[in-house]
Amino acid sequence: MALTSSSSSSAITALLKPHLQLSNEPIISFSPSFFTLSSKPLLSSSKPNVKINFFSSQTAVSLKWRTEASIFSGLFTKSKDIKTLKDELFDAIAPLDRGAEAAPEDQQRVDQIALKLEALNEIKEPLKSNLLNGKWELLYTTSQSLLQTKRPKFLRPNGKIYQAINVDTLRAQNMETWPFFNQATANLVPINARRVAVKFDYFRIVGLQIPIKSPGSGRGQLEITYLDEELRISRGNRENLFILKMVDPSYRVPL
Repeated sequence: MALTSSSSSSAITALLKPHLQLSNEPIISFSPSFFTLSSKPLLSSSKPNVKINFFSSQTAVSLKWRTEASIFSGLFTKSKDIKTLKDELFDAIAPLDRGAEAAPEDQQRVDQIALKLEALNEIKEPLKSNLLNGKWELLYTTSQSLLQTKRPKFLRPNGKIYQAINVDTLRAQNMETWPFFNQATANLVPINARRVAVKFDYFRIVGLQIPIKSPGSGRGQLEITYLDEELRISRGNRENLFILKMVDPSYRVPL
């Protein structure tokens, strides 16, 4: 028996009707905030609607990725800036004979570079950092008590000058080399996480050791304003600037 077009349509509808009633495929619906995926059935269903904020999740992932990329880019830029400033600082102080040959404009230039590095300092509590331990060579200072520029040059310290610090024992040592080989040792008394009071207890002058017994003598303060594994910048209570480079991180100051 031949099927008419009406009977064919009725037969197809009868075959598809059970499937249409059970269909629960997700469809896209509109939400006031974002597009969402809804599990609303095409015809009818007793199951509750479930909405997944699809685009909100994508936005959160994208924001997290952009934030991490921004942080990485910022750290890279900061590291590059520090290296550039350190190179600039070393170049500026190289011809200044530790500061003895520095004109006022030289001092101003060095101080400005030091200020920029201090602003980028990552070690906020240097007195708790092992990077402070060891022997440091003095590259530059504005301290006249060290430079002695009013003396004839042959009576000034002409060799290298070192300062050593040990954080665990809170001891410091200043060491001159040629021609006098003077030394001084001191106890460090923390004032805060960056500043210490320096209380000298012994001086060695031309081989003679001289104890400092008076509690009111041989005192000063020192603030560590920049610190990394290579460079240390400090400022004294008389506004003197000290720039030092690490030479021996294993050195220990005598007790």
